Formats: sequence, structure tokens, C-alpha cells
Amino acid sequence: MPRRLQFILTLAGALAAATALRGQQANTPHVAYVFPAGGRQGASFEVKVGGQYLANVTNAYISGAGVQAIVTDYDKPLTQAQLTQLREQQKTLQDKRAAAQAARNGGTPAPGPARAGANTTAPARLATNSAAPAAGQPRPTWTVADMTALAEIRDKLLLSQQKSANPVFAESVTLKITIAPDAEPGERELRLGAPAALSAPLVFCVGQLPEFNKPKPPLVLELPANRAGNPGPTAVAPVESRIVLPCVVNGQTMPGGVDRYRFQARQGQRLVIAAKARELDPYLADAVPGWFQATLSLSNALGKEVAYADHFRFHPDPVLYYEVPNDGEYTLQIRDSIYRGRDDFVYRITVGQVPFLTGIFPLGGPAGTQTTVQLTGWNLPAASLTQDARNLAPGVYSLAARTETNMSNHLPFAVDTWPECFSQEANHLQATAQAVTLPVIVNGRIAKPGQSDVFRFTGRAGDEIVAETMARRLDSPLDSVLKLTDADGKQLAYNDDFVDEGAGLQTHYADSYFRVTLPADGDYYLSVADAQQAGGPEYAYRLRLGPPRPDFALRVVPSSLAVRGGMSVPLTVHALRRDGFSNAITVTLKDAPAGFKLSGNTVQATQEIVRLSLTAPAQAEVGVVKLALEGKALIQGQQVVHPAVPAEDMMQAFAYRHLVPSQELDVAIMDRPPLKLTLIGPASMQIPAGGSAGVKVRTPGNQFTNNFQLELSAPPDGVSIESVSSVGTELEIRLHSDADKIKPGAKGNLIVNVFAKNVPPARSGAPARANQPRPAVGTLPAIPFEIVP
Repeated sequence: MPRRLQFILTLAGALAAATALRGQQANTPHVAYVFPAGGRQGASFEVKVGGQYLANVTNAYISGAGVQAIVTDYDKPLTQAQLTQLREQQKTLQDKRAAAQAARNGGTPAPGPARAGANTTAPARLATNSAAPAAGQPRPTWTVADMTALAEIRDKLLLSQQKSANPVFAESVTLKITIAPDAEPGERELRLGAPAALSAPLVFCVGQLPEFNKPKPPLVLELPANRAGNPGPTAVAPVESRIVLPCVVNGQTMPGGVDRYRFQARQGQRLVIAAKARELDPYLADAVPGWFQATLSLSNALGKEVAYADHFRFHPDPVLYYEVPNDGEYTLQIRDSIYRGRDDFVYRITVGQVPFLTGIFPLGGPAGTQTTVQLTGWNLPAASLTQDARNLAPGVYSLAARTETNMSNHLPFAVDTWPECFSQEANHLQATAQAVTLPVIVNGRIAKPGQSDVFRFTGRAGDEIVAETMARRLDSPLDSVLKLTDADGKQLAYNDDFVDEGAGLQTHYADSYFRVTLPADGDYYLSVADAQQAGGPEYAYRLRLGPPRPDFALRVVPSSLAVRGGMSVPLTVHALRRDGFSNAITVTLKDAPAGFKLSGNTVQATQEIVRLSLTAPAQAEVGVVKLALEGKALIQGQQVVHPAVPAEDMMQAFAYRHLVPSQELDVAIMDRPPLKLTLIGPASMQIPAGGSAGVKVRTPGNQFTNNFQLELSAPPDGVSIESVSSVGTELEIRLHSDADKIKPGAKGNLIVNVFAKNVPPARSGAPARANQPRPAVGTLPAIPFEIVP
């Protein structure tokens, strides 16, 4: 094929791709909710996923094994023309109903609808102008089919109004979900896939109990009143929400809504009622506080409230425990705390005599051994279990209690390599402080309100000491405070709250941490207490006390990517450095399919955030690939390897950002690339301060610069593209540094996006807009750079 023709075809493909991606990210699906947000092992059912930009969704993906999802339908917002047509049909049916009422009453308008809240849109006024039918003309009739049609039109118009007010979930797709009988219970992740994009994940649960979905409001259809004005029969009777325990209840709360579920309970039953709301959808768009704040209440047959909760300890989602005193009917009620509601206020409530863990002790144990863990909670099969850490690396794992038929909720369990001990009972004062030898991890609890645990250790001048509590991050309600004093009682260090960016959904960083250099030889005293002077058996902690242990963790954002074969896509790596660790970290792919490559994959020394790129092989098959990344670094002469955890960068209350971990890093491989761009050197650029340097790119044709332009994506302040020139099929990109804004020694990666200069209009004949978005048709591999003198 002639090179010019090949380039023209390539250009046509690129422009077509740009057209498909233009506008409001039309091929990037956004999921706002899934309802129901889970199902039972062995079940097959439909779910509705609401969101934006769902028109091109073709696939659905659920993490883990044993769950399949198929897209079966798409529901899009009604156009203005469709709304006008529906209103005209509604008016025609209302006129017909009025005429039938008038004829039924001998030309006299019938009384208004008897049911409160029924449609009263002017049928009586219309009937006053209606006469009895002339001789030979058919008598007007009003049928059940007419009533059904009018009610359906009304519901469509009301639903359209709700959707137009909430564009975040104006569209929806229907999925057919099939869960294998042996699918592992617990939380999964659901993503929607379009030909050019993959959505961020939403929580989807696999359960073991029977599932009950909140019924839709009943469709009540009135027949016209008779001559005497008595209402006619209804076509559909109201439906009452009744459930049979144990079960899981799925629902959505609408504005002002209060959902009630009735059930029979027996004397002596120990009921656990646990809601998931915020846990299903951590951050709701344009909602304050940023999630659905559910409240639960339980009433007996007399209507008396016997239990209530609007949270569980520091968790926003409420949990109730109730021992049933008498046989009878009970009513469970759920609502938002301030009566908000909309489609994405989705909940799941577990109801029944099921196991539920409220706490464990200790909160962790040594690697390479088995630890006996005491359990507290409701309906537990035993008072303890054995946690096997013989083959576990240091980290935080999940622990649950299992009965013959059900599994409890999960709690975190920490595994470490340092020596461990338990806090003693009489160590609440400096005079009775518990002696410990460093390094050590102490497992303790603030057993009574106002109590402190005090530990004594011997140190030398110049020793650097780290003290850290792990409590809130391990699901303990303790809001810890750490204080270090010398033998004379002089305070040397103090900390209440320490920000851990790896804490995920935590909104209160209640754990404590400090690093201090000891001023002299002698004894030192470290006290652990609760900042609110609270305490109890559940106020457990793990105290790490000893020399600094430099280390790191990685978060990779986002957890859903889409890339064309042979091209690159940017992603961001957050390095969470601990105990003063400052060395460089190399990010690599772990067991990836052949052909995948990372560029710019070094987190420079002391750097905390780096943007790098992932390149997919040119011959990659279309579909979703699950990738894993890991970070490698030298720490005190030894190579340390840690997984890079996929995450989503989320905002709460319009201000606070959190890196929320995901289960998988999913990469959607799209069709073959509209462009193939290759960096041909240098692999790493040195840009003189105040000067410029060039990097070369191989392109598919010698007319590239006539049809495409290059732009830096979120570059560091002071670095810009000076010029782009072409010679044949090669480009040279000259990059300039401003000596007043960026100094020698600065390092990082540059991400270069490729844009089409002339994007065809979205519709035939539609004029191009001045502010029309210019979608990127490609991304170059990340270009490492350094500013040099």
C-alpha cells in the first residue's frame, strides 16, 4: 500500500476515534449505583446500574470467580420530542376518561377520583363540556387498558422529571447476573465496559441468605365512578413489604422516604440487623456529607420503638442487636437521617440470627506462627479462633467467624515480624510502668474510661525512636494519644491524630505516630490513652515502639484503564513513605502478558507522586486484562518488594481526597490503534535550566504535523513544549525549561497527549463550536526528564 494512502487511512481512523470520544466523555461510562447491590449464591437475577454515558456499554465485569454479568438493556432519557408526544397522549386519554365519565352520568361530570393522590388533571372541567353521544354514535368507554396506558405515561413523565434533575444517574443499563453456588461470599467490584472505556468500580456483594428486594410502589388504577358517585374497583391492590428471616433486604430510599419491613420473630431470637449504605457507595456526587446516612429502628407489634441506631461505633452504617422478648410481629424501618433520598441511596440490610463480629483481641500477631484470637460479638460459633500466619508476609489481612451455614462480617488482622508482648493490667501509672525491650509490638487495650497504659524502656542519647498505634485502622474505636516523657516527667513528644494516606475510607485519622531523638541516656516512659477519655474491652490497640523502620506502600490510580493496542495510557503512582524512607522505587509489572510495558517507571528519591504510562502490545486481543504492579526499592541494603495496590482517588464533602483501594487493576484493550507512535530517543531527557532539549518520535506518515498536535498533560511548572518539527516520518519535540520556575535537580515524567487538529462535527451538518472539546487520540509513552545546570 502506498505510504500516502496508508497515512490517509490512518488519519481517517484517528479522526473517527476522536469523533467518538468528543463531547462529555461520551464513551467513558460513569456508574452511580447498582440495584440490587448484590445477590445470593446460586441465584440468577437482574440488576439496574444507573449512571451517565452508558449508551455504548456492551459488557459488565465482576471481580473474582463465580459471577457472570451480561448487559441486556439500556434505558436512555427521553428526548424533548418524546416528552411532548407523551404529554399529548396523556391529554387525549384524560379527555377520553372525562367523556366516558360524563356519558356514564348522563352528561353530568362525575365526582373526582376517590383515591387520595390520584391524577386530578382537569377531567371534571372537561366533562362539563361533554354531552351525551348523538344518536347512532358509539358511547364513550373507559377501559382497564386505557387506565394502564394513562398510568404508564404518568410514571414515565415523573421518572423523566427525576432523571433530568439528577444527570449523575439519568441513564441506566440492565444486567443479568448469575452467581455460582460455590462463589465465595463477600464484596466484589462491578465495572461497565464500552468499546473505548471502562468505568470505575462499584461494590457488588455475594451473600448466603435469601434476598428480598423492596417492591416498587403499587400501580393503583381507578375505574370511573358510577352514577351514584361511588368509586369503582381497583385493578391492582396495594403491596405490603413483608420479609421472612433470615434474609438480606435490598432497597433504595427516595426523598422523604421511610421504608418499612414487617416480619415474625420468636422469643429468644438474637437478631442482628446490619445495614450497608455508605459502604456500598462511599462518595455520592453532589450530596452532603457525601454518602447516604442511614438510620435503623425496630418496633414491636404495638408500634413501640424497641431499638434504634444511626451508626455503629465510628462507622456511618448502623447496626442493631436485639434479643426478642416475645413472639410476634416486628417492623424494621430505614430512612436517611435528614430524609434525603434518590436513586443512588441504595442499601442492603442483613436481618436474622446471624454471626456478627464486634471485636477481636489481639488485633494482630507475629508472622510465621499461629495466634489464638479472642472473639466478641453476637451469635458467634466460638469464643476464639486460630489465625494462621505461618505463610503470611507482614501486612493486614481479613478475619471472619464461620458457622455451618453463614459467615460473619470481616475484621482486619495485622501480621508483623517484630517481637510481641501483651500489656499488663497494673501499668496505668509511671510508678507501675511495664518494662519493655525495644523493638517491640505491644498488644493492649484501654479497658476502662480515663485509663492509660504506661511503658518504660531504656534509651541512649541520640537514639531515634518511633512510636505508632494501630487501632482505628484495625477497626478499634480507640482514638489514641501517645505521650513520651523522661524520668523527670518532662514531655518530649506527643501526638493525637496522624494522617495515613493509605487508610482508605477513614475520615478520622485517629491513630497516633511520632518520631523523636532521645536527648540522653536513661529511662523513658510512653503512655497510651484515649483522646476522649473513653475505654472498654473493645478499645484495643497495637503499639509499635522501636527504631525507625523505613518502608513504603504504593497506590496506583485509577483502577480502571482503557487503551488501544500498541498505544499508551497514563496512570499515577502514589508512594506512601514511612519512617523517613526516601530512596527511589522502581515500579514493574508482575506476571503480565507479553508485550505490556511501563515507561517512566521510577519514583525518584523523596518523590511522592509520579505519572507514568502503560503501553499495550500492538497485537493485544480486545477485552479486559487484569494486571498487577509492584514496587522494588533498596532499604538498608536489602531489596524490598511490595504490591502496588490499585485505588480510586475520591473526594468527600467537596474537600477531602482519599485513595480508596480497589480489588483489581483492570485494563480494557480497545480496537487497534489509529496511530502508532514510537519514542526513538533519548530514553531519559536532560533539559538545561533555562534551555531546551529534544526527543524524537517515529510517526506513521510525513503529514503528521498537518493533522495532529502535541500537548503536555499536567506538566511541572516551568516545563513546556518549545517546538515540534518533522522530517519525513520523524518528529522532534523540543522541550524548554524556565529557570525562574524549575531548578536543577528536578526530576519526573512528562506525559504528551496527541490531539486531532480538525475533528469532524458530531452530527452531519452541525457547525463546530468554538469551545468544542478536543479529545486525545493517543498518548506517548512517559518521557523521564531531569533539569540539569
